[in-house]
Amino acid sequence: MNRVRRLLPLLGCVLLGCALLILYAPGGLLRRAEPPAVAAGWSPYDLAGSIEAAQAHLRRRPGDAAVWAGLGGMYLEQARRTSDAAYYGKAEGAFRRSLRGPTADGEPYIDAVIGMGALANARHDFAGAVAWAERARAEAPFRWSLYAVLTDAHLELGQYDQAEAALRRMLDGRPDLASFTRAARLERLHGRSGPARDLLHRACAIPGDPSEYAFCEWQLGELSWSDGDPRAALAAYDRALAADPGHAPSRAGRARAEAALGHTGQALRDYAAAVARSPSAVVEYGELLEHLGDTGAARRQYALFTAQQKLLAANGVTDDLALGTFEADHGDAGTAVRHLRAEWRRRHSVEVADALGWALHRAGHHAEAATYAARADALGGRNALFAYHRGEIEHALGHDGAAREHLARALAINPHFSPGGAKRARALLAETP
Repeated sequence: MNRVRRLLPLLGCVLLGCALLILYAPGGLLRRAEPPAVAAGWSPYDLAGSIEAAQAHLRRRPGDAAVWAGLGGMYLEQARRTSDAAYYGKAEGAFRRSLRGPTADGEPYIDAVIGMGALANARHDFAGAVAWAERARAEAPFRWSLYAVLTDAHLELGQYDQAEAALRRMLDGRPDLASFTRAARLERLHGRSGPARDLLHRACAIPGDPSEYAFCEWQLGELSWSDGDPRAALAAYDRALAADPGHAPSRAGRARAEAALGHTGQALRDYAAAVARSPSAVVEYGELLEHLGDTGAARRQYALFTAQQKLLAANGVTDDLALGTFEADHGDAGTAVRHLRAEWRRRHSVEVADALGWALHRAGHHAEAATYAARADALGGRNALFAYHRGEIEHALGHDGAAREHLARALAINPHFSPGGAKRARALLAETP
């Protein structure tokens, strides 16, 4: 990532000057791989309307591979915005229809290949995403969206050097919101909040769809939250919601920040509004309810999580990380370990290392848990939950000094990281000599 950081000061003068003249000039390199212009009357700001327009066009011209690929991409975006996993099947159908209808030169439509990679990422088939993106790179190496698929897949697989290499190609060719936000994620993984924040501010300054701006401000909010600043996080979430009132992750983030600031009633209302739009925050909502003593309401949120996971599985999404994390905290530790060992066989990210370590600890395998907890810290990131888990594991092993170190680090990074976890960390610090 140091190479990315050295690159950033040059982006303004080099990439936006010389590179754009070379790549975008008539006959330039990038012209050979640009996507086609969007048809008149279609708008990225009206996703539902654009889907209807694409469907109407395809009823008239069912062999248009380009529009089938575009429709697949819109279905994927609709899945992201609504958390409705049924759109994954629709996206796959559109992409595969595009692949069956070759372009004028007889080759598969390249956006459909890249779209299949993005779909694989959405379904947590990260190895499959790499395969699709590499196929696209072999055919159209200057189509920069393929590097977004590669970067995301390698990050999730825990292949951080490969992720950085793909991201560097993306930054070289297209310094935009998509590349800046991914660079910010890598900086965060390395614990470099300042550079991550600078990258996100650059991204937020780029004009675009209100939903893209909301996504960018939400990331700024998540960064402030992870750094232990709920007020700054709340301000960022509010900016995101001003741009896109239906942005569920920002609504959930707002609830989290409000709870940390003691605004419990508003936090509960915002959590309820967030999960009404997207079930992604139901466990977080349930944990706050449980912390407040409303165990019945908490169980209802946990049941909703279980139902959502069944729906995802029915639509081709296997999320052993989410299932294992939930079981470790709210279910059966042995089941959690099974889910997370399966996930570890597929990918070695720091998130999976932390989750597996925690599940092993909850199952009583503290020595093995410690090895995974150490791996979760390998990149040097500042993650309060990781530090707390490591402190609990060291405490279980009787390593009082190490336990105090990690528990204190967790609270120093973010004293509000979890309603129950932060309380437990303080209690352990008070009793640990």
